[in-house]
Amino acid sequence: MVSTPAPAQPRQQYATHDVTNQPPALTPYDASADTALLEGLRREGAGWAEEGVRRLGLRAGSEEAQEWAELANVHEPVLRTHDRYGNRVDEVDFHPSWHHLMRAAVAEGLAATPWAQDRPGAHVARTAGGLVWGHTDAGHGCPTSMTYAAVPALRTQPELAKIYEPLLTSREYEPELRVPTEKRGLLAGMGMTEKQGGSDVRTNTTTAWPTAEPGMYALRGHKWFTSAPMCDVFLVLAQAPEGLSCFLVPRILPDGTRNTFRIQRLKDKLGNRSNASSEPEFDGTVAWLVGSEGRGVKTIIEMVNCTRLDCVMMSATLMRKTLVEAGHHVRHRSAFGARLVDQPLMRNVLADLALESEAATTLTLRLAGAADRAVRADAGEAAFRRIATAVGKYWVTKRGPAFTAEALECLGGNGYVEESGMPRHYREAPLLSIWEGSGNVNALDVLRALRRDPGTAQALFDELALAQGADARLDAAVVRLGEKLANGTESGARRLVESMALTLQASLLVRHAPPAVADAFCASRLGGDWGHAFGTLPDAADLDAVLNRALPGGS
Repeated sequence: MVSTPAPAQPRQQYATHDVTNQPPALTPYDASADTALLEGLRREGAGWAEEGVRRLGLRAGSEEAQEWAELANVHEPVLRTHDRYGNRVDEVDFHPSWHHLMRAAVAEGLAATPWAQDRPGAHVARTAGGLVWGHTDAGHGCPTSMTYAAVPALRTQPELAKIYEPLLTSREYEPELRVPTEKRGLLAGMGMTEKQGGSDVRTNTTTAWPTAEPGMYALRGHKWFTSAPMCDVFLVLAQAPEGLSCFLVPRILPDGTRNTFRIQRLKDKLGNRSNASSEPEFDGTVAWLVGSEGRGVKTIIEMVNCTRLDCVMMSATLMRKTLVEAGHHVRHRSAFGARLVDQPLMRNVLADLALESEAATTLTLRLAGAADRAVRADAGEAAFRRIATAVGKYWVTKRGPAFTAEALECLGGNGYVEESGMPRHYREAPLLSIWEGSGNVNALDVLRALRRDPGTAQALFDELALAQGADARLDAAVVRLGEKLANGTESGARRLVESMALTLQASLLVRHAPPAVADAFCASRLGGDWGHAFGTLPDAADLDAVLNRALPGGS
């Protein structure tokens, strides 16, 4: 009889499911734990809002709010064109988490509330609130941004502003479609672009013809990218008898009937999945003229300035959010015998990202300060805002995708998995460069501003002069910028705007950031001591000082 030998025993027993060398959950965390943000808030005249921003930062980083954000993106909005009886309803159903996010944002004054506040710094406070609440979900920032931007356009038609502005500036969120004047708070959307023209809105084919009632028109046409279709009112561009004009379109008419707003489909987008973007069709749709006939573009210019500021803000928020995620991971992950955060090359990557993030946040708050002072009739700040907002929109939103990809890479394969949240942020980043004009549109807008109003260039150089003599590399960059302005061409518009953005960011950091931050930024971005990817800062850069300032709790 042959005996079967017993199986060999391993020399040491391991539990195959023990988890080691993985970071703990980041949440709960404080999204307002950002020194650059808090310093900018105070510097731009909204220090009085710091307590509220800090409270909102804790809420944004809470497990509850982060779960809302995840669920709102997992359970995407669903279009419902008809009710069970066959009646056309054209409604979009959202997961409850979307409504939780929206209710919180509106209650915190992140929609149009600043327009109802006389207090200096109100617009800065809103921007700072967006910089922290944006750590949740970017999608619901679309309707709050459009609501914020709608108010100055409506003010060109005082009788409409009198009715709608108090409701748009409210802190009450009521998502149900009802007669607007019967609600306690409203949201506004926009219907500008069409399939044949995109940003070239002057080619719009939607038509508007006057009715028997003064100021009332009927619209017919098809819009191509109208986000947040469950808003209460929309500002829409259409061709009236005297040319392209702006109109107010309510979803529900004063008599309680539904206006014709046929949602043909929802866009299947790369990112921004929590937010519904639609193609509505107008056919005899009732609308009220906003501003004068033929002056539609002029009417919406102020709206564009507001939404472009929010694009910069949202990009800066994504940078900060993904930097925090990357910093948390590398603190708790080890490889090759040391924590990732202690390894020199990883510290270079993180510090480079930290510089980019601080520059974006600092510029965002400077732009918000200019907006706040411009609406209070500061002509110099209005001129600076006109050019600097387009410059910031071009550059900061362009940096977003590369930044987010590098932050994701800090997590390695873990960052490529949906559960980490990083893929959602990565998909979101390109939108902000596209929304309110792609890179070329913004670069050309800067050229137009320079040609039409030389005061904008003067305002920019007045700002740069505030840092004159503080850093030789910055001084040299200002001289080079002046030469580029004198010899600028349309084909070189991107290079010109890039130089403007980097010089402006450097000047702000030289004036307001610690020397280690300003020196590393100027050496790399202006002095040429930099590679073509993040993580290529010069050896002389004080990485420890940069990281201790940027990462919550230090490095």
